[in-house]
Amino acid sequence: MFVEFLRKNVYVAGILAIIRIYLGYQWMTAGWGKITGGFDASGYLQGAIGKAGGEHPAVQGWWAAFLEGVALPGADIFTFLVMWGEFLVGIALIIGLFTNFAALMGIIMNFAFVFSGTVSTNAQMILLTVFLLVAGYNAGRFGVDRYVIPFIRKFAEERKNRTKAVVAETH
Repeated sequence: MFVEFLRKNVYVAGILAIIRIYLGYQWMTAGWGKITGGFDASGYLQGAIGKAGGEHPAVQGWWAAFLEGVALPGADIFTFLVMWGEFLVGIALIIGLFTNFAALMGIIMNFAFVFSGTVSTNAQMILLTVFLLVAGYNAGRFGVDRYVIPFIRKFAEERKNRTKAVVAETH
């Protein structure tokens, strides 16, 4: 019942738009700060790996192994992905374009930061993003998704119908 309320109610769509724009602003400004500020992920990654030791590690061993074996050697790519990922997720959430995909990419980054021992606002952002993901299309109702999603659905339906027609002709 609550999920249906999140997914269908137009007033909830307005509240979700506020949440979406807030999260988008947080992502966009964080990404822009990294893009213009000379961000390099290698220092962050080394710090996260260092948090895996001791009596009460903030980073679990399996995640530290991933960071050390994959992320740190590819720090240049992770630098690019983090700064541009944050910025583009922010823009997409603000304008409501591919809202669910943007929210999914945002929550993945939030979890990666939490796994790396960074608390900050990540838990709050994860909680708010869950509402966007559960709400589905309604989270982008007052955004560009209002026009883009029906267009994509129509295009996909037409393509499906053409494919069925071609298959029917061959049999």
